[in-house]
Amino acid sequence: MNILQLRSELRSGRTIFDLPLRVTFYARVSTDKDEQLNSLENQVQYYTELIQSRPSWTFIPGYIDEGLSGTTTKRRDSFLRMIRDAKAGRFDFIITKEISRFSRSTLDSIQYTQELLDHGVGVLFQNDNINTLDTDSEFRLVVMAGVAQDEVRKLSERLKFGFRQAIKNGRVLGSDTLWGYDKKNCVLTVNEAEAQVVRRIFDLYANRQMGIRRISQTLLDEGVTSRRGSAFNVLTIRHILCNPKYKGWYCAGKSQTVDYRSKRKVLLDESQWTMYPDPSIPAIVPEELWDRANALYRRRSQQMMSHQSAAAFHNRYPYSGKIICEEHGASFHRQVLKSKAGNREVWQCRVYRERGRAGCSAPQLHTAELDQIMARLFHHLTPNKQAVIDAVLTILQSVPDEHDYSQDLRRIKENLSALHAKKDRLLEMSIEGAISTAEFKQRNDGFNEQIRALEEKQSALQAEAAKGRQTPAQFEKIRMALEQELTRQEGISSAIVTTILDHIIVQKSSTKEVLHLNIHLKSGGPYRAVFDRQSSSFRFTPSL
Repeated sequence: MNILQLRSELRSGRTIFDLPLRVTFYARVSTDKDEQLNSLENQVQYYTELIQSRPSWTFIPGYIDEGLSGTTTKRRDSFLRMIRDAKAGRFDFIITKEISRFSRSTLDSIQYTQELLDHGVGVLFQNDNINTLDTDSEFRLVVMAGVAQDEVRKLSERLKFGFRQAIKNGRVLGSDTLWGYDKKNCVLTVNEAEAQVVRRIFDLYANRQMGIRRISQTLLDEGVTSRRGSAFNVLTIRHILCNPKYKGWYCAGKSQTVDYRSKRKVLLDESQWTMYPDPSIPAIVPEELWDRANALYRRRSQQMMSHQSAAAFHNRYPYSGKIICEEHGASFHRQVLKSKAGNREVWQCRVYRERGRAGCSAPQLHTAELDQIMARLFHHLTPNKQAVIDAVLTILQSVPDEHDYSQDLRRIKENLSALHAKKDRLLEMSIEGAISTAEFKQRNDGFNEQIRALEEKQSALQAEAAKGRQTPAQFEKIRMALEQELTRQEGISSAIVTTILDHIIVQKSSTKEVLHLNIHLKSGGPYRAVFDRQSSSFRFTPSL
């Protein structure tokens, strides 16, 4: 029976309960608290008995969503499956409690009920007394759904008011796991053991001029670890350095919700943040030290952005991340050795740096020696220098097409947006008293961990994407540099090494006197080479 026939039957005096329909139901609760779940069980039992009690109706098992907001339908799997099944013709009629069970968005409510009608499926919003098979249902639906949507707006305004009042009353909002503090009942107290680590981080960064990764390694060498017992995460150190709470300041308004329905947020410029000294927040570091650390942080950030890409800044040394220990599979790290004769740049296996010679037998490599080896190798392999130049440029031009990072970054952005929406809803539930403080903390911490992991992955992907972006002018500079360098007899520039070298494996057979290397170029390899340090002689093995 189609919609026109159904409406004709209703106009003739028959009720919806008299028509031969395949009927299902939709039930949803907005939290997973016990009392709400019990309400859900009652809804399921009620609708099952109601449908089965009508002789003219055929019962179709219902659709249930637990612990999900009605503001949007995007993450309500059962609801969306019900819509798909309706379009597939598996039932004729849906019963649900009220419009807000479908959605508190007027647009969503009208859109989905109209889609269902287009496929011959009606909906009865029982508490609202709206049957979409009635000809005047759309007008009443608009009115009732508008009321439901306005409730979302009012709730948003009440939450904002509650935040302002909490702040005014000296209650500190935000994370309960802030390093250096203990938080109870929205009041911060200094955790002195952790506060010492915070002061150490600011000292190393602002006074010792250390980079964030070096700070993480230094803390680990000193036996200082995160709460999980591992090295301090780079992102954690960055958050500590940039958080005004450590100088005793309140900071809020870093983002703004631009749509209370979708909960979409935009990040605001620092000049738009709300910041001021707050007596309820005990300072861990002096304000002068915090300001100096953040001034340095901003300078370094600007320096990084001034490079062609973030990746170019982090890999500013030509052999960074490209020397690998065969024994451990670990990368070699740069080290500057100071002596009366001057500074020498060397590369040491990470395991050696952590455990000493007992941990790794691989010798340290001198940058000057590596440059000499690379120059000799290029001259040996490049009788036709123009062919090599063309091959290298071809490889570089193909890099951006190897992977579409935009899709991965878009998915991460969507996942971050979804997690922030969940955090917002969780906070709403806490303020409404729907969940306990302990439950809020546990679930909020879980969301924060997921957000941190996604942000780290986002930064890594952005750096990878930046590696491949080259302009025509940059390609021409590379061509000119290649032509110049491949005519030199001794040494090689860092630009050429960065452009052509893929990686070097330091073989287990290497000693302090003789280096055995597997050299992989972006245009081919491996090329096995032996370098005698005493005679500075360089030779290829017969396999070449």
